[in-house]
Amino acid sequence: MHIAIAGNIGSGKTTLTNMLAKHYGWQPRFEPVEYNPYLEDFYADMARWSFNLQIYFLNKRFKDVVEISRSKETIIQDRTIYEDARIFAPNLYEQGNMSERDFKNYCDLFDLMMSLVKMPDLLIYLRSSIPNLVGQIQKRGREYEASIRIDYLQGLNDKYEKWIAEYKGKLLIIDADKIKFGDNPQDFNYITDRIDAELYGLFPFESQNNVGREIV
Repeated sequence: MHIAIAGNIGSGKTTLTNMLAKHYGWQPRFEPVEYNPYLEDFYADMARWSFNLQIYFLNKRFKDVVEISRSKETIIQDRTIYEDARIFAPNLYEQGNMSERDFKNYCDLFDLMMSLVKMPDLLIYLRSSIPNLVGQIQKRGREYEASIRIDYLQGLNDKYEKWIAEYKGKLLIIDADKIKFGDNPQDFNYITDRIDAELYGLFPFESQNNVGREIV
């Protein structure tokens, strides 16, 4: 199976990917951030490096998707190829940080790739407010992320919500503001219960402490 985790910058994707991979024995695939040759340049000058960065991500994630489709293992992926084309590239284009020529070229390439791959068996979306994202970004302390603007994050959040509203595959939405899976074992257990229900048809007992958790 192919499980994918989607969410804005700082929403907790990598943390949840690590935790679920360990819990289920799944093989993790992480977003190529630490060794990305464009990322620091991009945050310093988005308009100059946006196309280069997006092509880099698209190339890496397409390779991942092809390898996942050929694998016999259950793989959990930190961020999807869809987010590059449906969230990040349109946001850069609409904010004037990617030219129309580059954006159209990028979208044509993405559409070709999508004709060759299938959707994940389950998409887990980490929904998060801007204050929560900012807090998490500051907490992890990456220097190149210090220049991220609020309007950039808000534009991404708006596009995430639009994409998720139109998503046609199997979907699990987690309110990352309320469900602190990285700190609270009970919250993490609740997430795994919901995953079991979605993937294996297991319906665990709903304890009183879980009432009101925003998981759709």
